[in-house]
Amino acid sequence: MEIKFEKAATLKEKPADESKLGFGKIFTDYMLVMPYDEGQGWHDPVIKPYGPISLYPSAMCLHYGQTVFEGMKAYRTESGDIQLFRPEENFKRLNESNRRLVIPEIDEKLCMECLNELLKVEKDWVPHTEGASLYIRPYIFTVDPFLGVRPGEHYLFIIILSPSGAYYASGLDPVNIYVETKYVRAVRGGMGYVKTGGNYAASLIGQDEAHKQNYSQVLWLDGVEQKYIEEVGAMNIFFVIDGEVVTPQLQGSILPGITRKSVIQLCESWGLKVTERRITIEEVAKAYDEGKLQEVFGTGTAAVISPVGHLKWGDKVMEIGGNKIGEISQRIYDTMTGIQWGRLEDPFGWIVPVK
Repeated sequence: MEIKFEKAATLKEKPADESKLGFGKIFTDYMLVMPYDEGQGWHDPVIKPYGPISLYPSAMCLHYGQTVFEGMKAYRTESGDIQLFRPEENFKRLNESNRRLVIPEIDEKLCMECLNELLKVEKDWVPHTEGASLYIRPYIFTVDPFLGVRPGEHYLFIIILSPSGAYYASGLDPVNIYVETKYVRAVRGGMGYVKTGGNYAASLIGQDEAHKQNYSQVLWLDGVEQKYIEEVGAMNIFFVIDGEVVTPQLQGSILPGITRKSVIQLCESWGLKVTERRITIEEVAKAYDEGKLQEVFGTGTAAVISPVGHLKWGDKVMEIGGNKIGEISQRIYDTMTGIQWGRLEDPFGWIVPVK
């Protein structure tokens, strides 16, 4: 499929100080847009200047939330090459989300072609500073002007790009996590395993409560018994208990994170015992009391690894590893980022160069 190009009249001035990029505040000159119309399918992709999208006030996405998205990054190596980390997994997961929300599936090879062409146009926006990267946000939403609850017949697939600074500008400092016991985010049979806006809207109240208690993240429990650990607001969660790496198993209410999948594969390649199973907050607290809880860390695209220094469950506050990053967490972070930025060999075939 031909990808058309509409040239911008003027280009933006690129940030002079990449140490002040932040996250999600700056956007590149261009975006990719591809419509879907029932009977025609996905068609006419175009790279066009980044700018406002025209929608009817009755657009169904605004009322019923039929929208999905993904998040990934482009990295610049020391030699100046640009590469992606497992992008095919992101587009595979995008289609999992599409199926759950009754959005037409999209050809994953076409997605890769669209992304590659957009990155070739915007290659100068990929930061040069160590730890900084170009965040990539593909998303789909229905645009039908109709106030009825049904799947849409018209959609837009869009990719926007945002240069982002190093997540840990001041070092790999542990975060403090609050365990939510009143509200729930997702249940099996729901949408917890897909990337859709509603999941994040449901998590805001827990995140707000965590901030009120001076905690940076919220840890969600299962939506039925509210005792089994599921995930952090924007990350999967891992525990190192008596030498065993444990993470909640995927049962339909937890996002199957690509970083999570990679961490499991990496730890297993090192000979570590990795277990995916249901784990209660009571078990974690008991392991802490017995001195067996060695490390806790989150995993996700933005941070890669986010070590946990304090875990608050009710009135119980657990300090993990002396509020310092653990040995396994540090090794994972160093290895994953080394592969992503091309400093280390990629034995797993995770890296896809932009050509």
